[in-house]
Amino acid sequence: MSVWVVLGLAVGLALDCFSVAIATGIGLQRLRVAHALKMAVFFGGFQAVMPVIGWLAGISLRASIAAYDHWVAFVLLTAIGVKMIWETRAEKKMATLNPENTGLLLLLAIGTSIDALVVGVSLSFLDVSIVIPVLIIGAVTFVLTLAGAYIGGRIGHWFEGRIEILGGVVMILIGMKILANHFFGRGL
Repeated sequence: MSVWVVLGLAVGLALDCFSVAIATGIGLQRLRVAHALKMAVFFGGFQAVMPVIGWLAGISLRASIAAYDHWVAFVLLTAIGVKMIWETRAEKKMATLNPENTGLLLLLAIGTSIDALVVGVSLSFLDVSIVIPVLIIGAVTFVLTLAGAYIGGRIGHWFEGRIEILGGVVMILIGMKILANHFFGRGL
C-alpha cells in the first residue's frame, strides 16, 4: 500500500476529529495549549489503536472471505464515506467539548474512531502490515486535531460541514481504487 493511499486514509479518518476540534475551539472562550494537546493525544491515540483492533479481527476472517475481500474493503470504505457525507446533511448541534472533562473526551475519541476500526478490518483483507498505517493515522489525527482547535478559535463555523464531505469523498475514492486494483492488477 503506497504512502499516499495511507495518507489519504489518515486524512479522511482525521477529519471527524478535526471538526470536533474546530467546534471546541469555537466554543471555548480561551483555548489553552494543554487543552489542545489533551484532545490531540486522545483523538490521535484512539485513531491509532482502533485500526489495530479492526485489523486483528479482520485477520481472523480473512481466510473465509479471501475470494471477495476486495469487495468487502470497497463496500466498507464506501459505506464510511457515504455515512460521513450523509451526516453533513443533518443539523448537528455539537455541545462544546470541555477538554478538562476526560469522560466526555474519551467518549468522543471512541465515537470518532469507529470508522478507523472498520478501516483496520479493510486493511487486514488487503494483507498489508498495520504498523506504518497506524503510525501515520495517529500522527495525522494528532496534528489535525491541534490545528482544528486553533482554527476553531480563529475562523469559526466555516469549515465544519465542508470538511466532513471531503473526508467522505476520500474514503469512497480509496474504496474505488482498491476495487480497480483488484480488477486491473495494479498495486496500491
